[in-house]
Amino acid sequence: MLFVSCDQEKETPNFDVDQDYQPLEIGNFWIYEVDETIFFGENDSETDQFFYRDRVRTSFLNAENEMTYIVQRSKSPNRQNWVTELEYTLLFRDRSLLRTVNNTPIIPLVFPPTMGRIWNGKAYQAEGNDDFELVEAEPGVISGFEGVELVRVNQENLDDKITTRDIRYEIFGKGVGLLEKYDEVITYCSRNDCLGQELIDGGSKTHLKLVEYGKD
Repeated sequence: MLFVSCDQEKETPNFDVDQDYQPLEIGNFWIYEVDETIFFGENDSETDQFFYRDRVRTSFLNAENEMTYIVQRSKSPNRQNWVTELEYTLLFRDRSLLRTVNNTPIIPLVFPPTMGRIWNGKAYQAEGNDDFELVEAEPGVISGFEGVELVRVNQENLDDKITTRDIRYEIFGKGVGLLEKYDEVITYCSRNDCLGQELIDGGSKTHLKLVEYGKD
């Protein structure tokens, strides 16, 4: 009886840590409006607008006996015709959320979400040391979710205006999940004739905003 009790305890996640900032159940889905710009060089870029639909497709116990959720991401130009783009995983570990996309694990959120808290968001990456910080999110930043309790995670906020601009953040809503994700990572032209002029040499900018969520 003792061994059975221990096994059962391992298989049951502890949800008493404000994990409702990222609800995870099979069938949960989130639809995002996406603005994306790819920079190929000076005055050379492509901008696209489309939608992502992330849906928790299934779950399983991994080798560490952790409940792991598989999220299917589909892409559409019109929210009608969806094509599967990729799958990634989400799980709770040591009072943190672990997201793995394209074999790259990241810790986008920790629990409980306390303002000012700092952690290594790349703790599970071989090269990784990247401080993420929980800060207060401005209320009403996303239309339609004005009454939702929000937390914002600043992943990077760097712009030296000479070589690099790296601005990344995510906003989570209590009872909803990820509401907004912004990634802008670009390099500036560093030749002698353009140094300090903030001419973009390459990189990308991607902005996701939640427009619908639910369960099916």
